[in-house]
Amino acid sequence: MIRRLKYHEIDFVKYAQCLDNSEQRKYSATKEFLDTTSTMPWEILVYKDYEAVMPVPFVRKYGMKIVHNPKLCQQLGVFSTKDDVDLNEAFLEYLEKNYMIRAYSFNDVNQLRTKIRIKKNFLLYPDTYEKIRANYSPKRKRKLRLSEEVLKESEVKTISFDKAETFIEVNTIGLSKDNDLYEFRRIFESFYKLGYLKFTAFYYQNKIVNVIATYTDCNMVALLGNFNDKDYVKLSGASVLIDTVIKENIETHIFDFEGGELPNIEEFFRGFRPELRPYGIIENSKKNLFKKLGYLIMRGKSFLW
Repeated sequence: MIRRLKYHEIDFVKYAQCLDNSEQRKYSATKEFLDTTSTMPWEILVYKDYEAVMPVPFVRKYGMKIVHNPKLCQQLGVFSTKDDVDLNEAFLEYLEKNYMIRAYSFNDVNQLRTKIRIKKNFLLYPDTYEKIRANYSPKRKRKLRLSEEVLKESEVKTISFDKAETFIEVNTIGLSKDNDLYEFRRIFESFYKLGYLKFTAFYYQNKIVNVIATYTDCNMVALLGNFNDKDYVKLSGASVLIDTVIKENIETHIFDFEGGELPNIEEFFRGFRPELRPYGIIENSKKNLFKKLGYLIMRGKSFLW
């Protein structure tokens, strides 16, 4: 039996236990991650006595609650001791019948019979750094061989949120300078204060030219942000930073590249020879959302605030 629980009804001890013991374990489903990234209280679908759970976050659109993965939250889906296609399908059916869905991602372990769009992600699994490094592509290895001049003039440092914030604001590409950038800054700052987020910078001639933001939890290190000064791209600082974090963590943690849909990003990530781990996503256009709204109103469902 699948039930829908609002935020105040969730037993977070049982929820955390279910996540910790799940085959699909992901940092992005934890209470701390969703509390930070979500802009409103989220819900869960729960099977029996927390034998399986499915977190369901919302955004506010058109005066209604609409299911949408929060910013920086790549994967959610069903979490259970053993991944079960029938159970996953039951959760999917309940979700689609009872919610307005704009975009909702399952995780890379969830198996489904229903055909939904597949997106790419890449993971490196724990091993010795020497074996991981040996598998890098020849091109990535060349990028990591810095010249003597660059080596003398550069260094890698862990930096504070304040230092990272200034660099990120100047070098963020593809985001609105108002709402989107504000939200990412808010989330980054919250994660940093909670101790989950680390900023690593590549300095050249005493100037920051690359910064990466990595989130650590649930035996995973996730690349939540990669920011570069375009005037120094040829120095390969981003490759050096990612390699540094991999070296520091890969024996005990999975490294999650958090993406790979754009061709140039995919090519860059593939240079580290990670494993492709695709995941499914449900998406609906605005037109389909309004059609669904009419159907749900007829069934007496309320989505107004």
